[in-house]
Amino acid sequence: MKINSVLVLLTIFFISCEDRNYVPKPPTYLKINLPERSYAVYNDECNFSFNKPSYFKVNSAEQNSCNKDIILEGLDGTLHLSVIDIDTTLGMYINHANDKVGDHKIKATAIIDSTIIRKEDRVFGTFFELQGNVASPFQFYVTDSTDRFFSGVVYFNTRPNYDSIKPTLNFVKKDLIEFMKTVKWED
Repeated sequence: MKINSVLVLLTIFFISCEDRNYVPKPPTYLKINLPERSYAVYNDECNFSFNKPSYFKVNSAEQNSCNKDIILEGLDGTLHLSVIDIDTTLGMYINHANDKVGDHKIKATAIIDSTIIRKEDRVFGTFFELQGNVASPFQFYVTDSTDRFFSGVVYFNTRPNYDSIKPTLNFVKKDLIEFMKTVKWED
């Protein structure tokens, strides 16, 4: 009887020591229905143009103003575009734009900047991607360096949870870069 009990205990011991390989599950996101992406040239009455994605709905922010609130239809976000005629030094405008990015350093885990230089079209600017739980994940400025300065800030109408909105951010980022690569001044 003792031998049977020992054999049963040894069998249970060896079965319980079975090597199991656990594979971690990859990160998942909620399914997001992103809008179709197609571009058309948008010509503004304020003498500039750019390749506009089909889901950008351009509205004037103020009456008789070149400032725009571009609604990101289907994504519950807005691109606020300030169009400024340069009447002082360019450095003041660039410093102000950089200070606005700096305001988010408290919450940002990283700030990645990309420079856009298109000498043939007189387009110069910087695109900022702010990673982490920040209020505005994208900010940028574009200028012709003498007369015009555009400042853009993107806001989403949701709590800033970077991991949750990352697929949407990746989608929108491509179109903001397209804006910067295609904006032209109409003289």
